Amino acid sequence: MNGSMTVLRILPEIIFTLTGVAIMLIDPVMPKQASRKPLGWLAAFGALAALIASLYQYSLPVGTAYFGVVQTDAFSVFFHVLISGIILVSALVVLDAVHPDTESLGELFALMSFGAVGMLLMTSGVELLLVFIGLEISSISTYILAGFRRKTAKSPESALKYFLLGSFATAFFLYGIALTYGATGTTRITDIAAGLATSHALPIAVVGLAFIVIGLAFKVSAAPFHLWTPDVYEGAPSPIVGLMSTAPKAAAFAVLLRIAYEAFPQLQNHWMPLLWILAAVSMTIGNLGALRQKNVKRMLAYSSIAHAGYLLVAFTVLSTDGVAAASFYAVAYAVMNVGIFAVISHAGGYEDRLTLIEDYKGLAYRSPLLGGVMAFFLLSLIGIPFTGGFFGKFYVFAAAIHSGMIWLAIIGLLNSGIAVFYYLRVLTATYTKPMDSSPVLNVPRVSAPLCLAMALTVAVTLVLGIIPGRVLSMARHAAETFPVFSTQQTPVPGTASAVMAAINTKAR
Repeated sequence: MNGSMTVLRILPEIIFTLTGVAIMLIDPVMPKQASRKPLGWLAAFGALAALIASLYQYSLPVGTAYFGVVQTDAFSVFFHVLISGIILVSALVVLDAVHPDTESLGELFALMSFGAVGMLLMTSGVELLLVFIGLEISSISTYILAGFRRKTAKSPESALKYFLLGSFATAFFLYGIALTYGATGTTRITDIAAGLATSHALPIAVVGLAFIVIGLAFKVSAAPFHLWTPDVYEGAPSPIVGLMSTAPKAAAFAVLLRIAYEAFPQLQNHWMPLLWILAAVSMTIGNLGALRQKNVKRMLAYSSIAHAGYLLVAFTVLSTDGVAAASFYAVAYAVMNVGIFAVISHAGGYEDRLTLIEDYKGLAYRSPLLGGVMAFFLLSLIGIPFTGGFFGKFYVFAAAIHSGMIWLAIIGLLNSGIAVFYYLRVLTATYTKPMDSSPVLNVPRVSAPLCLAMALTVAVTLVLGIIPGRVLSMARHAAETFPVFSTQQTPVPGTASAVMAAINTKAR
C-alpha cells in the first residue's frame, strides 16, 4: 500500500515521462516520409492522462514521498492541474500550426512532455535541491523549444539570449540555496522556518532569500529581470510562446509562493517590500513598454511583464487571500495567454508570417471565428466583466486594498487603464475593414485541434468570469495548506476573505 501511494504522489510526472520516452522511441522507427502529427496526438493524450491523474490526487491524503522531497497537498495538486491543462492545449495548438513534415517534430512534442515533468516537480518539491533539478529540466526544454525554427535567424538568437541570461538566473538561485543551507543547516522547505528560529546567521539567510527571489523573478519575467522577454517572444515559434509564457511561469510562481510563505514567513518584513517594488516596477515598465510596440508578439511580451506585476501584488497581502488570489490569477492569465497565442499561431502560421499589429487588419472579416476569439481574449486581458481577467484582477486588488496595500492597488489600477490602449489597438485592427488596395489576409482553414483548443480556453475563461466559485474555493484550500495559515479558518467580516466567501456561496 505504501509503495502504491508513493507512486500515486508522482503519477502525473510518471505519465509525462513515459509519454516523452514513447515519442522518442516511436519517432526513429517511423518511415522518414510519414507524418509526425500522430506523435502530437500521443503528447496530447499523455497530457490529458496527466490532467486526470492530477485531479485524482485531490483524493489523496496530504503526505510526502521519496524521503520527504515530494509533497502532495492541495497547493501542489492545484498547479499540477493547471500545468497539465496548459500542456494539453499547447499540444493541440502545435498540431494545428506545424506542417506534417516539419523537421524534428517528434522531438518538439517530447521536449514539451519532458519540460512538463520539471514544472510538476517544481510545484510538488519541498526540497530546494529537487526544485532546482525541476527548474533545470523545465529551463533546458524551453531553451531548445525557443530555438526550434533553426532555418530563421531570430529563433536561434532568441534561444541563445534566453540560455545565457537564464544561466545567470540559475546561478543566483543555486547560490541562494547554498546560503540558505549555511544559515539554517537544511534545504528542506518545510524545515527552513524552524532552522531560522534558532539560526545565528539571519543576514546570510536574508541574502540567500534575495538571490532565490532574483532567480525566480527572471523565470517569471518580472522587471528589471525582463530583458530577455521581448526578444525571446519575437523569435520563438508562436505556439511555443503560448506554452513558455504560461506553464514555466506558473511553476515558478508556485515555488515562490511556497518559499515565501512556508520557508521564510519570519522574514516577511524583508521579502514583502522587495516584492512590492518588483510588482510596481513590473506593472509600470510592462505597460509603458507595450504602448510603444508595433510587433504583436513583442507587445504581448511586455504585457506578460505587466501581468507578472499584477500577480506579484497578491504576494504582498500576507494572508490566505494573497496566496488564493495569486493562484487564481495564474489560472486566468494562463488560459487567456494560451488562447490568444492559439489565434496568432494559426493566423501567422508556424513561420510567423504576420508580425505587426497592422498585419491583423481585417482578420474578423476573413475569419469571423478567429476574429471573435481574438477579441474575446483581448477583452479578458483588459479585464472586462464576465471574463476570467476581470475576476482575477478584482480578487488581487481587493485583497491588496483590504490588507492595507492601497498605493500598490492604485498603481495596479492605473496600469490597468494604460493597458486598455494597446489591447484596443489590436482589437481595432482586427475589426478594421481592409481597403480595396490592402493586401489580402490569407487565413488558413481552422482545424479540429485548433477548434478544440479555442473551445477549451474560451470555456474556462468564461467559467472563471461568471461562476468562479469552484476555482476560488480550490485556490483558497490550496492556500490553507501552508502552516502559517493553519489557524485562519473563518473569514473576518469586512476583509477580502469575507467578500470572496460570499461570492463563492452565490456562485454555487
